[in-house]
Amino acid sequence: MMTGYLFALGATAIWSGNFIIARGLNESIPPISLAFWRWVVAVVAFLPFALKTLIDEWGVVKENIPYLAVTSLLGVTLFNTFIYVAGHTTTAINISLICLTFPIFMAVLSRFFFQERITINKGVGIMLVAGGVLFLMAKGVVSSLLDISFATGDVWALAAAIIFAVYSILLRKKPKQLSVWSLQLSTFMMGLFFLFPFFIWEYTTAPSVEFDKTTVLSILYLGLFASLSAFVLWNKAIATVGPSKSGMIYYTLPLFSGFLAHLFLKEEMGMVHFFSMALIISGILAANHESRPLRRRPASRSHGRRSKISH
Repeated sequence: MMTGYLFALGATAIWSGNFIIARGLNESIPPISLAFWRWVVAVVAFLPFALKTLIDEWGVVKENIPYLAVTSLLGVTLFNTFIYVAGHTTTAINISLICLTFPIFMAVLSRFFFQERITINKGVGIMLVAGGVLFLMAKGVVSSLLDISFATGDVWALAAAIIFAVYSILLRKKPKQLSVWSLQLSTFMMGLFFLFPFFIWEYTTAPSVEFDKTTVLSILYLGLFASLSAFVLWNKAIATVGPSKSGMIYYTLPLFSGFLAHLFLKEEMGMVHFFSMALIISGILAANHESRPLRRRPASRSHGRRSKISH
């Protein structure tokens, strides 16, 4: 059991580095190029593990091209690219806190598209998370909400969270015949294909990238660890302790991001961040809390003997 929690913790710690790199390389490499090279490395690293499975399931893949195309566009082409764009104008801590809100957007979107009921717990959770995000984006000055003077990067991070929520909802509809390995490799490849025209545009309009040691190591980290190793660890965690308990560990993401941002980027975590984190995590926990109905005790028999209750 403890091993499962360690797997989830490891995956979360690795993913937190994504936000640090998004902010740390904002002057070294443009966002689309960073995303493009990340997925090039991820595809090359993933091929030995998933290519045979993809070939075996090629018929299923062809039947589900529209589904895979939309999933690839959202989860690969847009999500991380938006995070890297956000890193140019906001802090790594802000990005990690805002992106953590995606479960709430999932609840709202599921209400509209699948008519899933929003319970009182979910309603309270949505309000807490919304309050935490607004407080963070307003930098703790509530009066600034009236001026709408948010950092551009915060808005990009919010858009990334919404995109990831839609992507996560689509994963619920994954074709049963399609394995996780085939799904991941096909979406990695298609997402990279969709990203290529934007990469060419950025390559011809932005200053040339100097691939120094830091840039190369960062891209390798994103491709090998944040895309492949974390994926393997997360799936092992889900197989060991289940998705709900793994999800609880994922909410420690801002703690890792905050520590790494302070260590490498000299960002400070103030009371604004702690208060926003408390609101956001409390809201997510409230939204995911399911009230258990009280169990009725069996009625005693009329002749006075106590009834037996099995445990």
